[in-house]
Amino acid sequence: MAAGVERIDWRAAWLAPWRAPGEPVVQQVLQGDTVHSALQAAPQGVSVPIRFVPQADLPHGTAYEQFIFDTGCVPTRDNLHDFFNGLVWRQFPLTKRRLNQLQAQAIAAQGVGAVRGPLRDALTLFDENGAVLDAPAPLWSALRARDWHRLFIDLRPLWAQARLVLVGHALMEKLVYPRKSITAHVYQAPAAIESIASLDRWLARELQPQAWSRKPFVPLPVMGVPGWCHENENFSFYDDSSVFRTLAARPA
Repeated sequence: MAAGVERIDWRAAWLAPWRAPGEPVVQQVLQGDTVHSALQAAPQGVSVPIRFVPQADLPHGTAYEQFIFDTGCVPTRDNLHDFFNGLVWRQFPLTKRRLNQLQAQAIAAQGVGAVRGPLRDALTLFDENGAVLDAPAPLWSALRARDWHRLFIDLRPLWAQARLVLVGHALMEKLVYPRKSITAHVYQAPAAIESIASLDRWLARELQPQAWSRKPFVPLPVMGVPGWCHENENFSFYDDSSVFRTLAARPA
């Protein structure tokens, strides 16, 4: 059985959009199914030619992203990380396909080296730890300025108009064991998020190499989001400068 799936709390605020597609897959895994077969058996909303296969199907020496691009198969291990990766493939198939396409193109052009390069680095960072935020302009202004007091305290009522949707599978894996320092790399949604399917279509179109080489997202310590943990109701929560860093405090 995939270690850790029994610890997933579907009541958590960050998992609300993922409960309906994710909970049945977890139930299959808890009954003894492998992660890849449970993901493969789950109903899929958008038709994308992708299959989940055992990790052993990935040939030695073959790049993971290149294998997916060439075969339409996602090698999947029996762990939380790959469970959430598969879940994102099922919910954001167009975005994941576009991420994979750009990775494969970069690998074909540059090969697989010790350093990914700006585009592959940005794509990987978002794929692992990304999120999309639909929020009023004042929240975005405060977030870009890393003005945490204004973002989370002065403008706190505006968070009722915001919606943060996780996309990164490593981010979701970390949040199974929540801690204050967990940080998402957040991309701005241009308008109200109507549905996951419409968000998927929009985000896939947004993934353009020139823009994404510049990492067009900002860090957000997600446990600071109002309603995501009880501790942040005490505003001293945001005084921790090791988590809520100013622009001047960021490493060079």
